[in-house]
Amino acid sequence: MSQLTYTVTGMTCAHCVASVSEEVGAIDGVTDVAVDLPTGAVTVTSAEPIDDARVRAAVEEAGYTLAG
Repeated sequence: MSQLTYTVTGMTCAHCVASVSEEVGAIDGVTDVAVDLPTGAVTVTSAEPIDDARVRAAVEEAGYTLAG
């Protein structure tokens, strides 16, 4: 199992959290997505390591930006 935490900027409400969770959760292999709105932390749990570029693309598809 792999677990990585990313920082997402631009999220301001529960709808933002739901959008990011849905897009990142749709990545093959992702088993859980936990979003902390106040800090922008998005923790992605997966069976195997997930390529950061795939996470970045999913966050951008949701309309937000992956920091760093």
